Amino acid sequence: MSGGSSWFLVVGSQLVRKSLLWWIGVIIWAVVLWSLSANPSLPSGPSFPLKDKLLHCLYFCGGSSCLLLALFGQASPVPACRTLVLRSLPFTAIIGALDEYHQTFTPGRSGNDPWDWLADVTGGVLAAWIVGRLLLRVGRYSRHS
Repeated sequence: MSGGSSWFLVVGSQLVRKSLLWWIGVIIWAVVLWSLSANPSLPSGPSFPLKDKLLHCLYFCGGSSCLLLALFGQASPVPACRTLVLRSLPFTAIIGALDEYHQTFTPGRSGNDPWDWLADVTGGVLAAWIVGRLLLRVGRYSRHS
């Protein structure tokens, strides 16, 4: 293992286990989501097809990753991918639906877009896969150090 990757694993294994840090991340994520949904016009930046769906997916992937690390960062053994998905899906499905509903009350926003909601849920599934891989990698490092 190279020096750079071992440093990453040492720091990563310490950060992954800080559940309070990840709960704070979930709270910050939710507050920012509420603020974004309440904003009638968001800066758009460069445009490309399905940009909105990609942004939904990535944002909910981030929030769900924080949730999963808060719940399972200290778990041993590493939970199965199914367990991660079963925790992530209700979180993203419920918060995504509430977010879409909230947008219906924001002037200039449409809300209730099932494709946005599907992108949110897809972000949750992506988070389960990423966090599962991360926990396996960090767990393997912890056992060998």
